[in-house]
Amino acid sequence: MVMYKCGSETTRTTSWSNINPGRQFWRCSRPSTSYGFVGWIDPPMCPRAVQVIPGLLRAMDRLEERERLAREDALKMKKLLFCSWFLFFINFFLY
Repeated sequence: MVMYKCGSETTRTTSWSNINPGRQFWRCSRPSTSYGFVGWIDPPMCPRAVQVIPGLLRAMDRLEERERLAREDALKMKKLLFCSWFLFFINFFLY
């Protein structure tokens, strides 16, 4: 474990900024400090990766949102189907 100048341990963190997407770095583990960044673990990314990765992350977020909405719609449809079958059987057996 890497120690920071204040004597506390550092934690390994991943940056998701547009400039350093997915790049790992050390940061001070004390939450009350303003030190934050200690040093990079990974080497700098190539310029093309810096351009491409944020777009891929946004696309993944959009797909995950669409999947969540599709799951909600599927659940609504299952509930409607159950209700319609329930009403059908009640109607069938009562008349």
